[in-house]
Amino acid sequence: MLDVIIWIVIVAMFILSFIGILFPIVPSVLVLWVGFLLYQFVLDGNELNTLFWIIMVLFTILLIAADLIANSYFVKKYGGSKWGERGAAIAVILGSFITPPFGIIYVPFIVVFIIEMIQKRTAGEALRASFGSLLGFLGGTFAKIAIQAVMIIWFFILVLF
Repeated sequence: MLDVIIWIVIVAMFILSFIGILFPIVPSVLVLWVGFLLYQFVLDGNELNTLFWIIMVLFTILLIAADLIANSYFVKKYGGSKWGERGAAIAVILGSFITPPFGIIYVPFIVVFIIEMIQKRTAGEALRASFGSLLGFLGGTFAKIAIQAVMIIWFFILVLF
């Protein structure tokens, strides 16, 4: 019976990790690791090998970097400033509280636009940088979904087959 409860919690953690992509207040990568560690230390400590843990650490680093890399890349590519990049990163977090889950899309867009206008950019340049923040968010989100899916699929392949 305990095994069933632990499996339910593990699957819930995996689902919650994807919810954390839309609601950045939920630390998706940490929730994912809770699922892995529950399995390792409560159910079966022999299934997940050293290679699994090394690759999961590397994927975790990629997950954490995905937002920063994508956001920074696209804001720069579309002419945004360093302040625009920083503002977009903060606005993603704030947006998740304002009107989840859509706030993480439009709040950074608006914040970057305002920051760029304050820095004496033209409306067109500010709009272009804002569009870059939107593309950065979407790129980071898709990268995180893909990486988390690979992590979870690999986990299930190891423990079920």
